[in-house]
Amino acid sequence: MKKFMDDNFMLNNETAAKLFNDYAKDMPIFDYHCHLSPQMMYEDKPFENITQIFLGGDHYKWRYMRSNGIDESYITGDKSDYDKFKAFCGCLQYAIGNPLYHWTHLELKRYFNVDEVVTAENCDTIWEKCNKVIKETKMSPSTLINQSNVAVLCTTDDPIDSLEYHKLIAEKGHIKAKVLPAFRPDRLINIEKTDFTDYIKALGNVCGMNIKNYDELITAVNERIDYFHNAGCRISDHALDGVPFNRDYSADDVFVKKMNGENLSADEINAFKCETLIRLAKKYSELDWAMQLHIGALRNNNSAMFKKLGADVGFDSIADYEIAADLSTLLDAMECNDGLPKTILYTLNPKDNYVLATMLGNFQSAETAGKMQFGSAWWFNDQRDGMVEQMKALANLGAFNKFVGMLTDSRSFLSYTRHEYFRRILCNMLGEWVENGEFPDDFDTLGKIVEDICFNNAKRYFNVEM
Repeated sequence: MKKFMDDNFMLNNETAAKLFNDYAKDMPIFDYHCHLSPQMMYEDKPFENITQIFLGGDHYKWRYMRSNGIDESYITGDKSDYDKFKAFCGCLQYAIGNPLYHWTHLELKRYFNVDEVVTAENCDTIWEKCNKVIKETKMSPSTLINQSNVAVLCTTDDPIDSLEYHKLIAEKGHIKAKVLPAFRPDRLINIEKTDFTDYIKALGNVCGMNIKNYDELITAVNERIDYFHNAGCRISDHALDGVPFNRDYSADDVFVKKMNGENLSADEINAFKCETLIRLAKKYSELDWAMQLHIGALRNNNSAMFKKLGADVGFDSIADYEIAADLSTLLDAMECNDGLPKTILYTLNPKDNYVLATMLGNFQSAETAGKMQFGSAWWFNDQRDGMVEQMKALANLGAFNKFVGMLTDSRSFLSYTRHEYFRRILCNMLGEWVENGEFPDDFDTLGKIVEDICFNNAKRYFNVEM
């Protein structure tokens, strides 16, 4: 029987252990998509206790606690930090098969040097040990980022954001990583939302113009893209529930209709979204940006809790849209417009793994090796089975060696241990292939593949000056 979470945790053969220890372990991290707060990074306030770091904003942990019948007051409510931590420990003790069990113990080992197995009984010991480290090191966001060997960190930012905190972080110099913005224009694409007209007015105010028609909207958006580009941004990101494709309506007519307070049909909404994505893709391509498309979330399912707590607090799930035909025609329209940028496709529904993995090959180009990417296993797939399924689909159908690898997609400053988790799973999968005689034990080639997937491919792909 193997010891729980020893040095060869998840590394089930000698080849896997060699690949991880000699090639993956010490590679820097290029975190090209996360939801960390630039303001928190700049202010860099020391954390007061382990609960603030452990449970603050981590909706994975919140969902698990709810599933164990823990009252919301111990999750997002007014119970003390100690009581929340104790409630979480009592749940985690039984989290067999859940990646949270591994993530949490990795966080304790790497950042707090705590080797105890979490139980309700030793909750107080862990609480005291962690809080002692927090106090002695004055642990803050920069402490965790710097300790994690992060080279580049890309946040998620609205087009009207001033990006003031990114600039202040660079001036302050307390974070070793390059902290860059990423352009997330969901609010200007989601024309069906009730606050769309208010948002367009806010965008106009930022750009010093009164946006009256679609061309003026695109002018304003392009101005903001240029602003982001000058701030170091090289990545955009779009959250698409399904894939919008309709070219039967004028985007200008739909836009004016919405601004006049008229109702829109589903086809009109899709036509606006489709045309806007094509226009934005053209601009991204001109600037050599990468475009991320996150497809397949069913958001804010619990309307009562949405009204109480807002979005992104653990009440989302996987959707089952049909996406292949519309995604193909959307990407083709971008290509025909000479404006298909480097693109990363993510699916929240693993039924579409092979849809995306085969879609890549339709639009690859010699201008960039691996121009079309199958994004790392996302959100609910961010666990061993999900990662292996995503990587095997890519390896079966594309150039796995060009994969840009892992990202955190997290609001937790502790989540960089998930890169270690990913790297162990990657090395174990490759090790199994070698041990089974499916690939030669050529460590020059294998080592290059591992190092490229862990960091080098992302560095080349996103073209960020280091």
